[in-house]
Amino acid sequence: MHTLIIVNDPPYGTERLYNGLRLAHALIKQETDVTVFLMGDAVSGAKSGQKTPDGYYNAERMLKRVTNKGQVLLCGTCLDARGISDEEVVKGAQRSTMDELAETTVRADKVLIF
Repeated sequence: MHTLIIVNDPPYGTERLYNGLRLAHALIKQETDVTVFLMGDAVSGAKSGQKTPDGYYNAERMLKRVTNKGQVLLCGTCLDARGISDEEVVKGAQRSTMDELAETTVRADKVLIF
């Protein structure tokens, strides 16, 4: 089974990215094929070097866990609009396109949007 999780919201200020990544982690434990696609303000969650207060979730660390056994795709247009270069993103996350999102959507058994 392949699950696609699409996240649009910023990494901090709402909990949509946090909850989407928590679900991705749980699905990976179930040995499900998982792709997380970040678009809009969510792409800033893939920026490396994040420093969050102790006891607060860190989107960068959570995304790294997904890249170990799943796939993290980032909207290239959204990265460019926010001035985030490929060198600044979490290792294992990949710049992507709407065409690749469309292909991944067609292949997915389930699509969840946060």
